[in-house]
Amino acid sequence: MIAIGSGSAMNIVDIMIRENPNLRVAVVDKDEPGGICLTRGCIPSKILLYPAELVREIERAKDFGIDVDLKRTDFQMVMERMRNLIYQDIEAIREGLSHSKNIDYYHTVAEFIAPYTLKVGGEVIKSGMIFLCTGSKPSVPPIKGLEEVGYLTSDTILKLNRLPESIAIVGGGYIAAEYGHFLSAMGSKVTIIGRSPRFLPEEEQEVSLLAKWNLERHMTIVTNHEVTEVGMTPAGKKRVVAVNRENGERKEIVADEVLVAAGRGPNTDILHPERGGIKTDDNGWITVNEYLETSQKNVWAFGDAKGRYPFKHVANYESLVVYYNAVLKAQVKVDYHAVPHAVFTSPEIASVGLGEKDAIARYGEEDVLIGIQRFQDVAKGEAMAVRNCFVKVLIEQKTRKILGAHVIGPQASILIQEIVDLMYTPEQSAQPIFDGMHIHPALSEVVERAFRSLMPPEQYHHLIEHHYGFSEATHVTH
Repeated sequence: MIAIGSGSAMNIVDIMIRENPNLRVAVVDKDEPGGICLTRGCIPSKILLYPAELVREIERAKDFGIDVDLKRTDFQMVMERMRNLIYQDIEAIREGLSHSKNIDYYHTVAEFIAPYTLKVGGEVIKSGMIFLCTGSKPSVPPIKGLEEVGYLTSDTILKLNRLPESIAIVGGGYIAAEYGHFLSAMGSKVTIIGRSPRFLPEEEQEVSLLAKWNLERHMTIVTNHEVTEVGMTPAGKKRVVAVNRENGERKEIVADEVLVAAGRGPNTDILHPERGGIKTDDNGWITVNEYLETSQKNVWAFGDAKGRYPFKHVANYESLVVYYNAVLKAQVKVDYHAVPHAVFTSPEIASVGLGEKDAIARYGEEDVLIGIQRFQDVAKGEAMAVRNCFVKVLIEQKTRKILGAHVIGPQASILIQEIVDLMYTPEQSAQPIFDGMHIHPALSEVVERAFRSLMPPEQYHHLIEHHYGFSEATHVTH
């Protein structure tokens, strides 16, 4: 067996070795072992974001009668702590891979040279079962002058030791939002430039508006602009030129550094899956069927390699589906009806299932109910002085089936889990939320009350626009 990638692919490898102590597995990874999540993704970024969260909380202390002075942030210490923590885990994984009697570990590039045949370094290896967990890489758009001037990505920013006084972030999605939050909290002057008309365009419109309004207290966020050119100023700074996609007007941003956070791209240019009889889509992502098998029998792909849902928790789930199908010869279809995600900004954002637009398109406006509850209107939210943040839920009226949920506010990634778990029950019903006791006063009450405030979409929009102040025209009331 061959596993390309040492992230979620190791879930399958570990199970198979436990079940068959004589099994030999080739594990190939060109990068540090542990996968993107550990080495340059979710874990290091969240280690960085916790100090940013503390900074923003300390800044709010005066609202509660606490006189605190935030003297400075030690950026180098924050970065070194992150690197020390992840390097400990990386070295532990490297040690395990290198000394396992069942594993041949190749720290090198893998490329197909024929079906079921790979070149790894100077060797050729073959197997009738291959797992492709090849991850992804930062996508860098072809911007004039960018390569000459130099830039950071979500990979290379982790190597910084000195905080840039100012930084321009190209991209308006979750990577831009999280690093914008981190760098601004550390003391950098941040400008985010997104090409979409909305910041965080994958989120619900009212979530995007509130996120932008909150973050703009600490940074500048420019939407609907395409970065066309990057150059140097006479003073040695970087000049970013962005064009308004609506009226063509040019805007210039001058900063010490440029961070490109324009999404992720495939690694198939290195892997050459076409030589192995493995099909890819027009963008280079590996195509799979509903069982996660590629076009080549007994070659399976999961995680970022397929180009959908690039989250570690999804890759872990998919690794189990692949284990059932590849090893146990089951017929388990992959199910993405309730994929949760979170954006760790200030405030935190979390979402699962359908948004309002898709829910209405699928079920019809007459059969969708929407509930909303603001944090400030429950006791714990009032105690925490949370303003404007909310929980939005969508259900099917006839069955009370949960269709989706969207949270923006403190502990959003924790609060949404109650809803996620119910969406994985056979009925996917909201009824247990109505029936169950919710601790008072706790933030979980905001979820319960969102489900107790269900209303038709038209009534919901009247409420949020005329009473809560969420609309494209009015943006967000204070």
